[in-house]
Amino acid sequence: MDHKNPLGEEKVSKLLLRFSIPAIVGMMVNALYNIVDRIYIGNSPMLGPNGLAGITIGFPLMLIMLAIGVLFGVGGATLFAMRLGQKKPKEAENVLGNAFVMLVASGILYSILGSIFLVPILEAFGASPIVLPYAVEYMRIIFFGSTFQIVSMGLNHFIRGDGNPKVAMMTMFLGAGTNIVLDPLFIYTFKMGMAGAAWATIIAQAISATWVVLYFIGKRSRSKLRVENLKPKLSIVAKISALGLPGFALQLASSVLNTVLNKTLFMYGGDLAVSGMGVINSVQTFLIMPIIGLNQGVQPIISFNFGAQKFDRVKTAAKLAIAAATLIVTVGFLITRLIPVILVSLFNRDPELLTFGSYAITSWFLCLPVVGFQIIGANFFQAIGRSKTAMFLTLTRQVILLIPAVLIFPQLWGMDGLLHAAPFADFLSAILTGLFFYRGMKDLTKMHEGQATEILQEGILDIS
Repeated sequence: MDHKNPLGEEKVSKLLLRFSIPAIVGMMVNALYNIVDRIYIGNSPMLGPNGLAGITIGFPLMLIMLAIGVLFGVGGATLFAMRLGQKKPKEAENVLGNAFVMLVASGILYSILGSIFLVPILEAFGASPIVLPYAVEYMRIIFFGSTFQIVSMGLNHFIRGDGNPKVAMMTMFLGAGTNIVLDPLFIYTFKMGMAGAAWATIIAQAISATWVVLYFIGKRSRSKLRVENLKPKLSIVAKISALGLPGFALQLASSVLNTVLNKTLFMYGGDLAVSGMGVINSVQTFLIMPIIGLNQGVQPIISFNFGAQKFDRVKTAAKLAIAAATLIVTVGFLITRLIPVILVSLFNRDPELLTFGSYAITSWFLCLPVVGFQIIGANFFQAIGRSKTAMFLTLTRQVILLIPAVLIFPQLWGMDGLLHAAPFADFLSAILTGLFFYRGMKDLTKMHEGQATEILQEGILDIS
């Protein structure tokens, strides 16, 4: 087998297509986990809008699982790719082993804590007495299988860094495909309701987690998951955590945001508005996941070439990714303008929900065309090790700007103000990211011209 990594050799545009298209397809398929659950639950006669509200209330807890997977998965895969770029394969495998242990340990801890405090957490997250039983039934089972989700998603990032994006895509196909098949079987045929949707999800995630682990102990992988690398080393875990912190913070912020949103929505529009936000979450997931996939595809390209000091390739990859991201979100924006009612009707055909949901979609996604640049631009800094800058920029959209807007705008303009908080945050965060990205590109130019030492001393993470 040829063990030469293509990340530093092939044409950047070809690499971006090779790595991003499988990641985009994979993330779109992965997005179907929650979306399919919501579609089947929302259209079930015995669950309907209340079941939809129940899964929406539990969504922030699922985002925390995603955050943990990102912390050790994206952080670990970034350091892993850098070590490979520096031609340090043994150190790369050490990163892989440490990240795996942290993913498993954190998954088990989260499962235990979530199961113990489930009811008070859901009540604090805004579950009404009507919706609470639906949320509890679903989330209790999701917590039981949370370790599978965290391990599957976290280790999958390493497969791309190992130079096998198609295998990473297959992981997502395997999991989401299983979920799609089991959902109607458990919900409708076996009449298991919310529990059926949850069991379908965690069985699918268990299969994905097994597949990923087998990849790294099998013959197909360049880097191996070895027993001697499973003992955590503080220095490695600290660097993994530092690199994963921006993505972790973003997902954690999304959890906080969704909690604040659900409580505010219930205050101004009751359970129906919470159900409507469940639809918006699903549509947003489907529109943004291609950008997340694109970002996952470009991240190892940027990180590897930054580690190899091929700064011209780093700039090319970042610019191509931003152009592709902008095109994708613009298409998504047009879809929200043209068929909002059809989008809502996929989940439930309740007349009130159709009216509220279609207006909410057109308002919430008003500035969607700039979101692609904001996400890729912010994560560019993570990929080159500037985790503080990346964390600040990722938090501007979801925390620094959006959460205050969600709390203040409804007091001034009611529900209309709440629904226009998102475009306000999207627009301002994109401008801020643009200012930082322009400076980042100038820094790379200096580094390419031989001034790397000076720029590295200005704040880029020490990756030596």
